[in-house]
Amino acid sequence: MLSIALIGCAHIHTPNFIERINKRDGLHVKYVWDHDEERARRSAEKLSSQVTSDLSTIWNDDDVKAVIICSETNRHEPLVLAAAAAKKHLFAEKPLGIGAADSYKMAKAIEDAGVLFQTGYFQRGNPINIFVREHIQKGSFGKITRIRHTNCHSGSLGGWFDTDWRWMADPSQAGVGAYGDLGTHSLDILIWMMGDVERVTAALKVVTGRYGDCDESGEGLLQFANGALGTLAAGWVDVGDPVWLQISGTEGLAYAVGDKLYFRSTHVEGTDGKEPWTNLPAPQPAGFDLFLDTIEGKTDAPLVSAGEAAYRSAVMEALYKGAEQQTWVTPAAG
Repeated sequence: MLSIALIGCAHIHTPNFIERINKRDGLHVKYVWDHDEERARRSAEKLSSQVTSDLSTIWNDDDVKAVIICSETNRHEPLVLAAAAAKKHLFAEKPLGIGAADSYKMAKAIEDAGVLFQTGYFQRGNPINIFVREHIQKGSFGKITRIRHTNCHSGSLGGWFDTDWRWMADPSQAGVGAYGDLGTHSLDILIWMMGDVERVTAALKVVTGRYGDCDESGEGLLQFANGALGTLAAGWVDVGDPVWLQISGTEGLAYAVGDKLYFRSTHVEGTDGKEPWTNLPAPQPAGFDLFLDTIEGKTDAPLVSAGEAAYRSAVMEALYKGAEQQTWVTPAAG
């Protein structure tokens, strides 16, 4: 039985993570810690774990091989640095940091420690994203001119952040608002598919005002190092997000509507872009599940590296600066 610890129970995904852990026979959460001891107690009860108010108990316990950090984002840096120093494999919820400076500092500590790392990007396992990335690499789209990825839901409209998860609509704790919270998933996929970004800009807005001046919707423009342009939309005020991926090149195109992909390429016989393309790869574990599989020794599939996670925080920080300054911004380098 592999012993792990849950450090911070603040993130909205925490209940789901607890359910996934409880379905695994080979894992046991030995400790739960949170600066809010009542919150820690509630999570510990669901995990049949013990609450500790002293983090050194976790860091000094050689039986604990990995930690899951689901704290508020502004608490990530000291927790991640301590976990790396203690040589614990670690999962830290997205985004890794508030911005470039703390994220790159954490990434260096993780890399120097030589521990496994993963963050909460789950869309790399989607068959459509896998397929499109493979065909970008094969050159099936020719010279790519533009790509669009979106991630939107109705969180503000439904009051998802009114009570237990209120901190997520407080940029002083979360580092971002709706655009950064959901947009970081699409940003991960765009960079995973297209490579590094030269410069970015964005426009963000408050729509309902339910969470004060916290942004609830946004649209970003990214210029990639390969010359293509990308757009990224994200928000908490959308009643649906049906067309979430579009890519256009000189020799092909693709777009996703719900769970269906439409694909056309001069390099692939039988593609017309009019009927759903069903020859897709199988879905793959990603995000939290992939981390659990890895620490249990079930797979050696690649995790999101600490450097990748830090770079995405840097690009998102640049998008927010672009919105604030109404100009193009170059993301900070590590």
